[in-house]
Parts: sequence; structure tokens; C-alpha cells
Amino acid sequence: MRAMEDGDRVGAICQALRRAIVERALAPGDRLPEDALGERFGVSRTIARQALLRLAGEGLVDLRRNRIAVVATPSWEEARDTFDVRLGLERLVVRRLAGQLSPEQRQVLLDQIAREEAARGGPEALSIRLATEFHLMLAEMTGSAVLTRYVAELGYRCALILSLYSRPHSSDCAVSEHRDIVAALVAGDAERAAALMDHHLDAVAERARIVPPTPRERDLARLLAPYVAGGGA
Repeated sequence: MRAMEDGDRVGAICQALRRAIVERALAPGDRLPEDALGERFGVSRTIARQALLRLAGEGLVDLRRNRIAVVATPSWEEARDTFDVRLGLERLVVRRLAGQLSPEQRQVLLDQIAREEAARGGPEALSIRLATEFHLMLAEMTGSAVLTRYVAELGYRCALILSLYSRPHSSDCAVSEHRDIVAALVAGDAERAAALMDHHLDAVAERARIVPPTPRERDLARLLAPYVAGGGA
């Protein structure tokens, strides 16, 4: 029972940190001290360390000497490879889903797109989070735990990459592309769905450019406050 409780705590911290990274509350290079995380989430340093180890395995955290952990800073080469691998996985996702969506699943996706539309003109971080969730929903609808896991990991890592390299952009295109993908899936057109996904993810990747991150003073406790249990984690 204790091991299960510890696992739940680790999972909750990981989910909170993933969301903080996607929403750009945490930026590449930000330090993640075990003691500060433990205090913020009300857990031991051991639990905090386990969460950091899990996120390091997902490529979201870099572990350095002397147990120093920081939000990962992917190189440009890693960024391009990540998008290429993600494209291959998501092409497989839409091929599996073409013609297989239930009416309930279609409505779930359309509701998500409606949330994306409502977020237009607002914070870019929110648009990125909602767009990432759309892709995770598609993966989950395949019923494949393997696809769901790897699409999720790559989706979060791509969101991290965009926070480091992306140019300002309008979310209008992404929303319309999501709608077109759903239409192709409902029509059972696997080839069109795959082509649309290719174009969509290529367009997302093309928004990236190499720019040095801006140094900032960071108050970890303040930044993570909205992501602790009961605050959006």
C-alpha cells in the first residue's frame, strides 16, 4: 500500500511538472532542487528525486553532477529528430483511427477543438497545452498503451522544444488543421488523415528557430503554486 501511495505521489508531481513545462511556467534550464520540490508538494526528497528520474527518462529533465536537476534544453538536432519521430508515431495513430471513431470519440475531439478556438487570442502557452492534449486524445483512442505512452512523451518534449525555439504564431491554422484531421478520420480516409498529420506537424516544427534563452530570475515555489494538488496539477 505504501509503495502504491508513493507511486501516486511521484505520478502527481510528474504530471504537475509536465503541465508547468507545457504552459511555460518552467523554462529550459530552470533548476529543480529536490528539497524545494519536496517542500512545494509536501513529499520527501526521495519522492521528489524519483519524479525527477522519471522525467529525465522522458527527456524533460537533465540530471547533472551533485544531484542538480534542471528542465532539459534540447539541442537543435535533438529537436528536429524529436519532431521526426513524433510524426512517424502520429501517422500510425491516425491510420489506426481512420473509420474507427465512435460518435462519442468524435464529440470529445470536437469539444477539444472548440476549447482551442475559444483560447485563440489568449496566452500562447494555453494554446500549446490544448493542442498537445488533442494529440494525446488521439493516441489514447487507439487503445494502445504503447502508442499512448510514446506520443505523450514526445508531445510533452515537443512542447518544451517550442518553448525554447518557436517564433510567435497564430493558433488559427492549428485549429483548422485539427478539424480537418478529425473530418478525414470520420470519413475513413487514412491516406488523407496521414497526409494532414504530416503537414500539420511539419508546420509546427517549422515555427522553431535557434534563439538563446533569456536569463530570468526564477522563484520555483511561486511558479509551481498553480500546479500543486488542488491548483491545476
